[in-house]
Amino acid sequence: MNEQIRAREVRLVGPEGEQVGIVPLERALQLAADVDLDLVEVAPMARPPVCKLMDFGKFKYESALKAREARRNQQQTVIKEMKLRPKIDPHDYETKKGHVVRFLKAGDKVKVTIMFRGREQSRPELGYRLLRRLESEITDLGYVEAAPKQDGRNMIMVLAPHRAVKASAVAATASRGGPRDRAAEEPAAPAGETPAAGETAAAGETGTTAETSGQ
Repeated sequence: MNEQIRAREVRLVGPEGEQVGIVPLERALQLAADVDLDLVEVAPMARPPVCKLMDFGKFKYESALKAREARRNQQQTVIKEMKLRPKIDPHDYETKKGHVVRFLKAGDKVKVTIMFRGREQSRPELGYRLLRRLESEITDLGYVEAAPKQDGRNMIMVLAPHRAVKASAVAATASRGGPRDRAAEEPAAPAGETPAAGETAAAGETGTTAETSGQ
């Protein structure tokens, strides 16, 4: 970084953030060498530019950790899809409802699609009643984010987990990740330092759509 500084004078900031003042560039470089640190230009557009004495390798490492932590704090929402027929067999309904329950417990949204065929298209109330029944049976886990809506031959409803359910799912996922599994995501630490524990990206199921929203 030192060779990129072209100004004759710089406003120097010490390693602890203390203001040293405006000094010639040669003097700033000498001060950096005296304390075995780098002279890093942190505000090049200022007049004179602002430079700070720091360990640049450690600075890059800590910046990478902060960026990873910011990504970690984002909520990742996965949308699963479950398809049903309006005249579904009771056993099949219970099986598919079980999948919906599992998805919601995992913190995922569920897009429930009722598929109408032939004459079933003239009886949309069958699909509507089925969706309302499903809604009433999962109220302890989730709620209707998008009300039932006819879309061509299909009727679609979107369920979302309650905030507490999603928080529990996120906590459970985090607790399952071990240091050995997460090591690959760690940025390389400067010599002599040990990186903090990282985070493993959970493998999603096939056929899902991922959405990410920052908190």
